[in-house]
Amino acid sequence: MSIDLSQFIPTFLEESFEGLEVMESGLLNLDTEDGETINAIFRAAHSIKGGAGTFGFTDITDFTHVVETLMDELRAERRAFTDTLKNLLLSSVDCIRLLLEAARDNTECNDPQVDQVFKQLEMVLAGDEIALTHAENEKADITHSVSSENDNLPEDVSSAGEVNHSGWHIEFKPAQHLLMTGNEPILMMAALAECGELVVHACTAKVPALVDLNPEELFLFWNMDLYSDCDEAAVREVFEWVEDDCELTITAIADNNRAVNSQPDSLFQEHLVGFQNPQRDVSVSVADEAPLAETIITECLAPEASISIAAAGRGETPSVAKSQDNVRKSQSDAGSIRVGIDKIDGLINRVGELVITQSMLGQVGSELADLEHPAVDRLNDGLLQLERNTRDLQEEVMRIRMLPISFVFNRFPRLVHDVSSQLGKEVELKLCGEQTELDKTVMEKIGDPLLHLVRNALDHGLETPQERLAAGKSECGTVDLNAYHQGGFIIIQIKDDGRGLDTQRIREKALANGLISSDQVLSEADIHDLIFLPGFSTADEVNDLSGRGVGMDVVRRNIESSGGHVSVTSEAGIGSSFTVTLPLTLAILDGQLIKLQQEAYIIPLVSIVESIWVSAEALNAVAGHGQLFLFRDEYVPVIHLSSLFGLEGFSKDFSSSLMVIVEGGGKKAGLIVDELQGQQQVVIKSLETNYKRVDGFFGATILGNGQVALILDVASLIKMGLDGANKKQSRRNKNNADAQQMKVWL
Repeated sequence: MSIDLSQFIPTFLEESFEGLEVMESGLLNLDTEDGETINAIFRAAHSIKGGAGTFGFTDITDFTHVVETLMDELRAERRAFTDTLKNLLLSSVDCIRLLLEAARDNTECNDPQVDQVFKQLEMVLAGDEIALTHAENEKADITHSVSSENDNLPEDVSSAGEVNHSGWHIEFKPAQHLLMTGNEPILMMAALAECGELVVHACTAKVPALVDLNPEELFLFWNMDLYSDCDEAAVREVFEWVEDDCELTITAIADNNRAVNSQPDSLFQEHLVGFQNPQRDVSVSVADEAPLAETIITECLAPEASISIAAAGRGETPSVAKSQDNVRKSQSDAGSIRVGIDKIDGLINRVGELVITQSMLGQVGSELADLEHPAVDRLNDGLLQLERNTRDLQEEVMRIRMLPISFVFNRFPRLVHDVSSQLGKEVELKLCGEQTELDKTVMEKIGDPLLHLVRNALDHGLETPQERLAAGKSECGTVDLNAYHQGGFIIIQIKDDGRGLDTQRIREKALANGLISSDQVLSEADIHDLIFLPGFSTADEVNDLSGRGVGMDVVRRNIESSGGHVSVTSEAGIGSSFTVTLPLTLAILDGQLIKLQQEAYIIPLVSIVESIWVSAEALNAVAGHGQLFLFRDEYVPVIHLSSLFGLEGFSKDFSSSLMVIVEGGGKKAGLIVDELQGQQQVVIKSLETNYKRVDGFFGATILGNGQVALILDVASLIKMGLDGANKKQSRRNKNNADAQQMKVWL
């Protein structure tokens, strides 16, 4: 029975894109020759190549093979890691991403960058780095002679029988199709040899006659003795990519059980000839060649994939890329599965409908509460249990869609590296709170706004090294990204230690563009807020990074469409800080039900500070068209929601009224409402997705009685309430019309 491999392609692509993130992150952090990081990058490239070979993506296989070989040379310390090589490898990551995207879309990748980078990689592998850059010349460091290294080997390890330490006996029986998956046993042996001294015995009992031999299948299996102080986890890591395609047995070798003069079978020696240069003499003698394991592996490797194991021959143990953290990670991965986001969204929608149904049943139970009957008591008990279980189910389901914000933050190290190089600036990026979780749907909406804020910090915020030195600062600027939870929100801060916002220049630009009038009095915070107006830019020149006046207004609009807000604080010469506040989820929230006239609305509970009764005498008129209320030594503006929404029957004549103190966008306000009803969990239905965006409303929901209630966007309402009186009447009419249309739609 044949297996349709195409069903596994989406999983391969998803894992490959994750592997590219590992490669990119590792390269950006690889400032020195860190063996652990180099091994991680190599494994990611090897995995992509192997998977691509399995599914027939030959262009990905060919390209990644060159990258893998180059990383192999770095692993073997036969090539120095330079900035030129880092940039080339980062470009190769971009090219592999293009090839994977083409494979995903079932199209051809015709980007000329792929061919250009491929030629540069081959140039470097050929030793022609002079042609790639005039700044470095590493040709002499690329090729090492094994014989010259053998001349420097200590005498006490030149013979296999003189070392006295423990190790591992390995029986490796690969499946016949192993080579077709892109995996190479020779590279695995070379990796083992880096852990210590390796003696290999090839078993050829299953090799068929030449006429029956399929060159694409593997008939050999191996018994190997690895003499090293590494742990079993390090040995198993070498075979982790083929563990499902082989039989692997690993047993410990006692100190006194090591055979003297261990050497491979003669048949294995004969089969090595097939891998070697036919012109080369491959005679092996323990007395003449030392150590034996080095000769076996070196002769077996193809020239483009050879790995130096002289360090192992000298008795040096290179760093083993396996830690207890990785062991725990592999164990945890075994208990996880991949599920399509469409299935998760469907599950969340069903839970949302369940919440609405539970609310409806709860209201029926409330209406029957006055009846005296044993069944009513049992019904109420069952409804309480249903409410409790529904909430627990909703919380567990929402956790499935919660992801760490590192999925967004991980793109910024590469961005900072590229943009700072383009601008000629030295920048250090500091990330904090990467494991802070939020809903995947929120994360998808904030990626581009955060990207623009970071680019602005690099372009506008930070000075050049010369300007920083003249200002008494260090040459290297700093950009801090921090994320943390606060109440029911996630707070993301983008902070730089640059020049700060120039309030005088911002005001002049706003006047020149007609955004403000010359007699308009603005506070420093108001001036800072001008940068979010459409078409505003302080850049003198237009480039590919900034200057067109398109961006900050889009940033604010996208963030506010997700129920969040953005604010900025700045100090000249010290730096700027942008703070983005977003809800943790856009699916379900806890809300306070209120009544205005006969209409129902929902205020998010996380936005409510306090609810109080106030009299008309407690409200102070300001400038004839506004009111303030003294709340805990702080004056807060008063917003009459019925008036703001243009509801019929509104009257300012009242002896006392109910006020809900709310906070949003860093500001407080008092909302005058007619009635406070119960608190309940509501399912958010997006207005923008199915209708259109309406200022002042975050979404809508369906109550237990089937009535539609609009969910208030507190930050937007406060901003609307603080606008001038000349705009209120037109907005009232517009909001009233929008509300009626929304009710019809819902």
